[in-house]
Amino acid sequence: MNIILLSGGSGKRLWPLSNDIRSKQFIKIFRTGCGEYESMVQRIYGQIRRVDPKATVTVATSKSQVSSLHNQLGEEVSICVEPCRRDTFPAIVLATAYLQDVLGVSEKEPVVVCPVDPYVEDDYFEAVKKLSELAGQGESNLVLMGIEPTYPSEKYGYVIPEQKGALSRVATFKEKPDVRTAEEYISQGALWNGGVFAYRLGYVLSKAHELIDFVGYQDLYDNYRTLNKISFDYAVVEKESRISVMRFGGSWKDLGTWNTLTEAMEEPSIGKAILNDNCENVHVVNELDVPVLCMGLKNAVVCASAEGILVSDKEQSSHIKPYVDEISQQIMFADKSWGSFRVLDVEDESMTIKVTLNPGHRMNYHSHERRDEVWTVISGRGRAILDEREQEIAAGDVLRMNAGCRHMVIAQTELKMIEVQLGREINVHDKIKHAFPEKA
Repeated sequence: MNIILLSGGSGKRLWPLSNDIRSKQFIKIFRTGCGEYESMVQRIYGQIRRVDPKATVTVATSKSQVSSLHNQLGEEVSICVEPCRRDTFPAIVLATAYLQDVLGVSEKEPVVVCPVDPYVEDDYFEAVKKLSELAGQGESNLVLMGIEPTYPSEKYGYVIPEQKGALSRVATFKEKPDVRTAEEYISQGALWNGGVFAYRLGYVLSKAHELIDFVGYQDLYDNYRTLNKISFDYAVVEKESRISVMRFGGSWKDLGTWNTLTEAMEEPSIGKAILNDNCENVHVVNELDVPVLCMGLKNAVVCASAEGILVSDKEQSSHIKPYVDEISQQIMFADKSWGSFRVLDVEDESMTIKVTLNPGHRMNYHSHERRDEVWTVISGRGRAILDEREQEIAAGDVLRMNAGCRHMVIAQTELKMIEVQLGREINVHDKIKHAFPEKA
């Protein structure tokens, strides 16, 4: 089975846990069997591997999410990087060309496209596997998954099938309606469009060549910025006559708001939190190392992170986006391929950051032109390289790098450091990468 997972968005409706780097699919709130927490993308990736261990899984995403994906799924995960955002049609075409030219997938093989962030059980991916088999048979050019609606939602588009069986030709598509119209659609047997569909690889490439002048994956990648922004639905789905929909009646939730996200939480709080006996239907997510105390709250969500603090009625929390759009600040937390960082303090000419490097990982060998840095190791062991000079480092060691000094750290164990940046122009763009020292 060949699966393309679409991973995009900034997830502003889940502020302050999400930001431009850590979208909602990277938030770790689902407890695993061993008592740790995993994210939506980790959960879905694990489900795919259980259902089909040999599946070829490729994540289509933007550059900003690559480090988070490597951090949570490992260095070996297949990633097709979009040079910029051009909507779902260019993204899917690029990923499909990547499957053919980079991974060697045949034009005759079926491909399934899925969003990376629904909350589902394993039966969902059993259905995805069936969808792939149907696409491989070639009776339809496109086979969609239609979700049996549980209420008249205004958030989803609708697919109206010709028949009420498990598999049917598509009669028509409907855009996101109001509640009354949604009720009418459901009475006609309409299904939610969950953004899951399958096709033979060659079919999408053929459609792409009708609309885009390109010769292969690399050519498409190099000229990606010139492509028109258009959704896959508008470019392909709604114009295809040989199209079917497969009914799915299992559990499916779009965890796009705090209200729906807390419904999937197995416990009322994550992190340091105290809820008194008068609290009802209250959920707390606390990423700070200070306690949160809730008393007498009802139907509320409380979230504390380095990005900010949210206290909201659950129903009102779905209207958070316009308020978050007005908040302008730098990224305060992010997962990287080598570990993570959290901003602790920001002054006019300094910034203090807690950096965690995973065992066996390293930063890029780099320098800065307009700032000095001081690193204090607080736990773990590793090696530091400063201007080609290598030294062992451990808890209590202090390193100073003046502007222009090339430096990097390699973690032997989990390594935690406090990094203080000093300068009048501190920003993420002041970074020059250098060739990795051979002796390291």
